[in-house]
Amino acid sequence: SGFLLTRKVHDTARGLMVNLWLKTAKGAVNLVIENEQALFFVEVKQAQQAKALLIKQGKAFNKITELELKTFKQQQVSGFYFTKLSDFYAARELLSSANIKCYEDDIRPDDRYLMERFITANLVFSAGKQQTQHGYKQYFNVKCKAQPLANIHQIKLTQVSIDIECSMAGELYSIAAYSPEHNKEHHKAQQIVFMIGEKQITELDYIVWVNDEKTLLTQFIAWLNHFDPDIIIGWNVINFDMQLLQKRCDLHNIRFAIGRDGKPPYWRKNKNSEQIFIEIAGRVVLDGIDLLKTATYSFPSFSLDNVANTLLGIGKKVEDVDNRVQEITNNFHHNKTALAQYNLEDCRLVALIFEKTDLLAFAMLRAQLTGLAIDRIGGSVAAFTNLYLPKLHRAGYVAPNMGDGESGLVSPGGYVMDSIPGLYDNVLVLDFKSLYPSIIRSFNIDPMGLIEGLLTVENTDINELKETVIAGFDGAYFSQDKHFLPDIIRGLWAERDKAKLEKNAALSQAIKIIMNSFYGILGSTGCRFFDPRLSGSITKRSHQILKQTKAWLEQQGLQVIYGDTDSIFVNIGKKQSKPTSVALGEKLQNEINDYWRQRLKDDFDIDSELEIEFETHFSRFLMPTIRGSEIGTKKRYAGLVESVNKQGKVKQQLIFKGLESVRTDWTELAKIFQRELYHRIFNDLPVKEYILDIVEKTKAGQFDGQLIYRKRLRRKLSHYVKNVPPQVKAARFADELNSKQGKPLKYQNRGWIEYYITLNGPQAKECLSAPLDYQFYIDRQLEAVADGILPFIGTSFNEITDSQMGLF
Repeated sequence: SGFLLTRKVHDTARGLMVNLWLKTAKGAVNLVIENEQALFFVEVKQAQQAKALLIKQGKAFNKITELELKTFKQQQVSGFYFTKLSDFYAARELLSSANIKCYEDDIRPDDRYLMERFITANLVFSAGKQQTQHGYKQYFNVKCKAQPLANIHQIKLTQVSIDIECSMAGELYSIAAYSPEHNKEHHKAQQIVFMIGEKQITELDYIVWVNDEKTLLTQFIAWLNHFDPDIIIGWNVINFDMQLLQKRCDLHNIRFAIGRDGKPPYWRKNKNSEQIFIEIAGRVVLDGIDLLKTATYSFPSFSLDNVANTLLGIGKKVEDVDNRVQEITNNFHHNKTALAQYNLEDCRLVALIFEKTDLLAFAMLRAQLTGLAIDRIGGSVAAFTNLYLPKLHRAGYVAPNMGDGESGLVSPGGYVMDSIPGLYDNVLVLDFKSLYPSIIRSFNIDPMGLIEGLLTVENTDINELKETVIAGFDGAYFSQDKHFLPDIIRGLWAERDKAKLEKNAALSQAIKIIMNSFYGILGSTGCRFFDPRLSGSITKRSHQILKQTKAWLEQQGLQVIYGDTDSIFVNIGKKQSKPTSVALGEKLQNEINDYWRQRLKDDFDIDSELEIEFETHFSRFLMPTIRGSEIGTKKRYAGLVESVNKQGKVKQQLIFKGLESVRTDWTELAKIFQRELYHRIFNDLPVKEYILDIVEKTKAGQFDGQLIYRKRLRRKLSHYVKNVPPQVKAARFADELNSKQGKPLKYQNRGWIEYYITLNGPQAKECLSAPLDYQFYIDRQLEAVADGILPFIGTSFNEITDSQMGLF
């Protein structure tokens, strides 16, 4: 048995071949699967026309067979089988141009081979014969089957972090590699830096000195193949490091042969997004930035320095990119050991980030749960397809094509209630646990279930419908017993509960992301199963559930002040203590769950899998107004949560949602000011002196370091024509100076900029030449923050600051 690293399908003289690389307990192996066929489906009524057209145009096919499968529109299909991938693609293109509909013609044979056997990432294989190629065992006449998640013994994948240093022109200076895998001889992590230059006497025993770039590349390739990692990691490693290594190898006519089959990588580009992908036989390249985003991490900046500082508390401590490039070049010519240390540190930081966030475990578990390739970015539609399609085929259906679903209907987003603004004591937050997956489970929402439900409605007496179907929205009905998605989610849910018990954060997070993506898929036009009746039956049901839960709470004499997607905020009044508030929260949780159990049994004769949890007790809570009006905001609030530690001391935590202190486009001063001001008001402490002190110190220049704006340039600088925001003005001013001084232009092609607002307008931090506009900061930052809360205690920013001015 083994873990699937890479998969590939290609044509050979003997026909189509599927090639799988696995990592087993005894090392990497290559499986060769022959006699597979590429396949798509055509409706029987068009099959003869399709066959005649293929014959007429001389397009080869192996066989055409009428099958016991049908489309969602109940049309029987024939399977068109091909022994060569090139023939499959040619036939698909020809039939498509003749308006003959081909179903599932976008499923690659290697993916179909795995999914039809329910293989995700772990598999068991048996083989007819074996041989050794390039030092690896290669198996032929292979048969594979899935290995259940419960039986998986985690196979350890070896990884290496790589990083290159180069000139602005792309000439390589050094290549570093770091692996936490222990060297058996020295009992320490593997680390090496290949550096161009004459050999120097140094204490750094990991530097390998080489004469030129060509030797640098050949020695690195030889080392990598000898170290033989399963996983190569890095930071922007595909788009920068691997791509530049390939270009420099091409320049020197060197084969960039880093595959376990002795071959160079295969490169491909996404037509729509311009994204670049690399495929290496038996090895996987994982980019730290892409993987963090997939695992739903969010940072103001995904620079290695920022992420390392945030997660690890360490970083490169180099801020100016221009200076860094200059420093790297300077070190290459004058201090190569410093460059080697810097190069290796980048590798080490990436490895530490992977370790801290359990990213490799996350990627492996995601692959094991979904069948996605371990390096696949995004792919929630493909994950759904992998899990759903084989079940659909066994139920007698082929999958629809893009655009087959009902159109003209609109599926709304999550329900957001109008809020009641105010400064409150004792607010409880009740949260429906994974509401959309719970609705799918309770109401059997499922693509095939919709088709079967509608068929049942056509053929069943109206009085008997409740026993066989569940009514959805927009005319949807779902079969009580013919469905797959609810059971897929139940299986994932059980695995997540188990992961939580075992405190396996990576697995729990992977499952949460997958489960939550399934609603989005059903509502996405990029999914073959898209049908607004599916997504609408989820979101419209969620609206109904929140509204009815609000009505039930109000019948109990409680005030609901806000609700958002799956959460309800309940004001329970001033007189409640912490223990009575918590007890009431738990009581409401149990009573609401009982209410929904009974309601679903009475209305639909189904078991409720809805579960509301008492999540938070805010001892003080602010629901602000929209700035300049009396209407309550949405998705913006702040609250104070109190807890008692083991020593009996009360610990306070301020929570902000959507307000300035958690937004990246506000200054650090505004965030510090808001946190302290809210802390004082929530604790009934005086605020006037504090506000006046902050204003005076701002005017005196004591907070200049906290007045920096940091914003993203989302377009090329030249593309800003009509509306020119401050960050663009600052960027243009900076690059005009850079141009005059003969420096590289920094801001032309998107990116981030840090700038101040001065009396002469916005200026980049590194180009500051005018005095800061302190009144701007007081009006736009301090006053804006203060007036979000001060009116609720009967005052305002102007009232406080004007009274001070009135003394003079």
